[in-house]
Amino acid sequence: MARLKKVLIVGGGTAGWLAACYLAKAVNAVDPNGVQVHLVESPDIGLLGVGEATFPSIRGTLSAIGLDERRFLVGATATYKQGIHYRHWVRPPGAAGADHFFHPFNAPSQRPGGPELLPYWLLGAAPDGMPFADAVSMQSTLVDHSRGPKRLKDPDYQGPMNHAFHFDAACFARVLAEHGQEALGVKRHVATVERAELDEHGAIARVVTKELGELTADLYVDCTGLKGMLIGNVMQSPFRSRADVLFADRAVAIQVPYAQPDSPIPSYTISTAQEAGWIWDIGLQKRRGAGYVYSSRHTDVERAEAVFRNYLGPVAEGLKAFHIKFETGCRPEHWRKNCVAVGLAGGFVEPLESTGIALIELATYLLTHLLPSDTGTMEQAARHFNEMMVARYDRIIDFIKMHYCLSQRRDSPFWIDNTDPSSIPQTLQDKLAQWKHRPPHRLDFVSDLEMFLVSSWQYVLYGMEFKTDLSAMRNVYPRVEEARQEFRNIQLAASQALHDLPDHRALVEQMCREYRERTGAERAMA
Repeated sequence: MARLKKVLIVGGGTAGWLAACYLAKAVNAVDPNGVQVHLVESPDIGLLGVGEATFPSIRGTLSAIGLDERRFLVGATATYKQGIHYRHWVRPPGAAGADHFFHPFNAPSQRPGGPELLPYWLLGAAPDGMPFADAVSMQSTLVDHSRGPKRLKDPDYQGPMNHAFHFDAACFARVLAEHGQEALGVKRHVATVERAELDEHGAIARVVTKELGELTADLYVDCTGLKGMLIGNVMQSPFRSRADVLFADRAVAIQVPYAQPDSPIPSYTISTAQEAGWIWDIGLQKRRGAGYVYSSRHTDVERAEAVFRNYLGPVAEGLKAFHIKFETGCRPEHWRKNCVAVGLAGGFVEPLESTGIALIELATYLLTHLLPSDTGTMEQAARHFNEMMVARYDRIIDFIKMHYCLSQRRDSPFWIDNTDPSSIPQTLQDKLAQWKHRPPHRLDFVSDLEMFLVSSWQYVLYGMEFKTDLSAMRNVYPRVEEARQEFRNIQLAASQALHDLPDHRALVEQMCREYRERTGAERAMA
């Protein structure tokens, strides 16, 4: 059997460079006798930095590739993200009742040996009808007071509050490209891929570029985005749409300046429901990234942009809007022969819970783990890869759909259609039916196939005001007074943490300042 010696990643951007860096680090590509990692990207394709939100797994990825946190913050104009703030998802603006809920990244607090708090929250033991996330986690209080998730003294990618990042995707790709080439042994080729040619077995034999001619490898990684140039056009792996479940298929985005240079930066994504979708609003260091994700079946381009600009207000006057088309779904075969898709080339789920980059990470982890030492076992690796990726997509889609189908909004056809049982996967319907009489439990999920922990399902389920009736099981939960004390302790701990954690903007600016001062001193000494 032929030893696998070279991997060629086709396409740059976040998917290409994140895959290249992680793979190169894992195979020790700096060793000339090991597996070599090459990347080819076109000089003509611009990247749009509209504001990208991530999942907490990104910290482990960036740590694994050895990217200094402060360098990352500076280069990607990054800020911290501690969860998602949902506005008007449960009911339309002006309706009686709560107008928002928070999905924090911290798991619900539980003292060793103490009672699990969710059942006691459901039975009314939390103070003053407090929302679930507020009752069981201090993170809601901290973000409401503009605190960051860590302190300056904390090690890279560590801190007392679980967190992810917001950043400019175009800037992030450039940081990864620099790091991959400087430190990890990735070899970059700047050229436009015009076509790929197959061998007699139907595998890719070579890609042909306009500027450099032929490029060959043992394994080709397709990071060409939604067009799936290799996996779709060449390998003919079909795309399976899930537009019958998740209706959003368009977005309009604008880069928005801050009103003042020192405006507070929320350490969470803001998601505001609209008549035909929802608006993301992300705070970067110098500006906001915002966009309206909507269903073209329920509104048109002109109306969508008008709704979006109305949300932004006068600050958006004269600013250019970018329009994006997409479709939720994935390819049942992400990996076919010697071609594997990573990122949008393999599939896409609308960005409500920031799964885009997390799916790039997952595909890269799996590819690295399954990377065959010789080309003879590629078929077996591909089958395993495809099973794992498709299962992950199915579970993510269930989770995202839950946000929509539990809404009480009936003010537009979009929200009405989202509650139609025919659009709700049976797997999700089964979960919701069980959770009417018991709360979600970790045993409801297969951990290796899930992106979202049981706590995320709980935060969203009860943030959307789902009703679980435990009255018939009240006698199973006798530790009511103990639970009430735990709820009080969490609020006390949150008050104390307010004095320990810094202002979010101040934290980011100080970390960036330290990096610039350090690298300036290093250059002066060189």
